[in-house]
Amino acid sequence: MPEASVPSRILVVAAHPDDIDFGAAGTVATWTDAGIEVTYAIATSGEAGEAFPDTPRSQVGALREAEQTAAAKSVGVSDVRFLHWPDGRLTPSLELRRDLSRVIRQVRPERILIPSAELNLARIYASHPDHRAVGEAAIAAVYPDARNPWAHTELLEQEGLEPWTVGETWVMSMTDATHAVDITDVFDRKVAALQAHASQISGHSDLEGMLRTWGQSNAQRLGLPEGRIAEAFQVVDTR
Repeated sequence: MPEASVPSRILVVAAHPDDIDFGAAGTVATWTDAGIEVTYAIATSGEAGEAFPDTPRSQVGALREAEQTAAAKSVGVSDVRFLHWPDGRLTPSLELRRDLSRVIRQVRPERILIPSAELNLARIYASHPDHRAVGEAAIAAVYPDARNPWAHTELLEQEGLEPWTVGETWVMSMTDATHAVDITDVFDRKVAALQAHASQISGHSDLEGMLRTWGQSNAQRLGLPEGRIAEAFQVVDTR
């Protein structure tokens, strides 16, 4: 994908509700503000995660899906797809690769944003096994699966989904991310997106302060002016 090109469609893939909002909600807001169509594909419904004390476990998945849908609206996204894989039990299986390839062929994005598959012991929370599994499965779906008519042949033969090549892949939560997106002007919408995940943030006494500190650290490390707030990614040419 030429550097000067602007995508018309972007697919954002994550393991759980709230992953996107911690890692990339500000960036997503800049994309939707620019008129880009953004779709979320979330592997699980977060049913093994935290919940309000009086929420039956059987209702946690629906609660977290509703929170994610509200969070997405804060940054201009209305197309949110839950793949209903089991929370806490993901592996980069052929079946998960197939399901992500299906969404790629349905959405046909020029750019995709995915989790990191790396294990970073210095940032263990970002290296949740589900994050890493989705990251590995997603990059395999980008290359070679979604573009290959002989991979997951049922997608073409039974569902009529033509192969699709994603030209550019962005990876969040990478240790050595080199690409900064300045989100200073949309930072309030990132905060609003995280606040929509009410069941998850009760333990954060200063959520906005934490997000601001992270974002300013990213901006400083990647050379943005003092006081700016950024999200950081590794950008991979996958044409």
